[in-house]
Amino acid sequence: MNNQQMMQRDLAHLWHPCTQMSDHERYPLIPIKRGDGVYLEDFDGKRYIDAISSWWTNILGHGNPEIRDAIKDQLDQIEHVIFAGFSHQPAVELGEKLAALTPGNLNKCFFGENGSSAIEIALKMSFHYWRNAGKTDKTKFVALKNGYHGETLGALAVGDVALFKETYAPLLMEAMLVDSPDCYFREAGESWQQYTERQFVAMEKMLAERHGEIAAVILEPLVQCATGMRMYHPVYLKLLREACDRYGVHLIADEIAVGFGRTGTMFACNQADITPDFLCLSKALTSGFLPLSAVMTSDAVFNAFYDSYESMRGFLHSHSYTGNPLACRSACATIDLLLRDNWLEKNQRTQQLLRHALEDLQDHPNVAELRQTGMIIALEVVKDKASKTPFDWRERRGLRMYQHAQQHGALIRPIGSVVYLMPPYVVSDEQIATLTEIIRTGLPLMVQ
Repeated sequence: MNNQQMMQRDLAHLWHPCTQMSDHERYPLIPIKRGDGVYLEDFDGKRYIDAISSWWTNILGHGNPEIRDAIKDQLDQIEHVIFAGFSHQPAVELGEKLAALTPGNLNKCFFGENGSSAIEIALKMSFHYWRNAGKTDKTKFVALKNGYHGETLGALAVGDVALFKETYAPLLMEAMLVDSPDCYFREAGESWQQYTERQFVAMEKMLAERHGEIAAVILEPLVQCATGMRMYHPVYLKLLREACDRYGVHLIADEIAVGFGRTGTMFACNQADITPDFLCLSKALTSGFLPLSAVMTSDAVFNAFYDSYESMRGFLHSHSYTGNPLACRSACATIDLLLRDNWLEKNQRTQQLLRHALEDLQDHPNVAELRQTGMIIALEVVKDKASKTPFDWRERRGLRMYQHAQQHGALIRPIGSVVYLMPPYVVSDEQIATLTEIIRTGLPLMVQ
């Protein structure tokens, strides 16, 4: 079986995500046969460095033997069991590990199956909490402009990406959007912290005026990933936590993309030393081996639902594969490896290497900004640097980099004209050099 044969079989039946399928008439689909460390290998034997960790999931390398062996061992015990009225050791152990690892007093864990599910769970929990507390007017959610939280209807409603949202607008509840603290738009000479503090004024005003109807604020801490790796200072999280406490509003932290070390700390919230009311986790939770998500919350939230069945105060939310033993076992192995092998400490050197390898591109006439938070680094490629005028999205400049990277043995998938790297933590110095050289040679193709 070769690439062409596998591609033909695929296109006969499969519909791929985030894809205009007619593109594959011109741009060949790449069927992957196996993975090893940072590499993906297709059916023709060509290897690609996975520079985006397969949509930001695979932090410890494809085929990691210890995670793989943990799943194999679990297969010999139980593959799945209903999680209503039953339990199992991997779920119990994972709940214990997450309660110990996450910030503050997040002692209770509710499992979902993917990131969007986690967002839906957190939104429903917050709404239901206030209902149980007798504050039935608190039904609204505040979100940041330019944010993204997934594509199920609730998650889509609190996002702000027109490409995904506009078509489905008639189906969505209305969220209250506030200007983002995204530091790309700061004034010349203005620091990230200064701009972030200035941008918080809009959030403060919203909460002051409408807290009586607001259930929660939801945001992606430090990095708005899906809208171009836009970044902001941790002071926003500190100010927001204080304001939410002052006005009696929940804080939902969507760390689906940035949790487990991506921003340089185990969780992005750690950098502001805050604890959200709900912490949504997925993606790197299992190092990309199996789908799983978790919503961590406090005893105080849990206790608002704890009553007799007849009270109808229970959180009656479920998924068929809630708490799947195989997924929980892979998550336990992932956390054990993160801690045992000191990946947060090792990543500090990798972060510096990434910055050093690309920092001179800040002077490129078509690079408006080079920005980095932890293991995420991004280049904002524009038509005009001085005015930050973007290229017309219909020109699909990022596709040129995507194709160039494929030709040279890497998976780099720009977001519009934002070129970013978010590699597995096991990436080597040599592989970073290869990736950054691909970006250097691909940049002229994007802007010519």
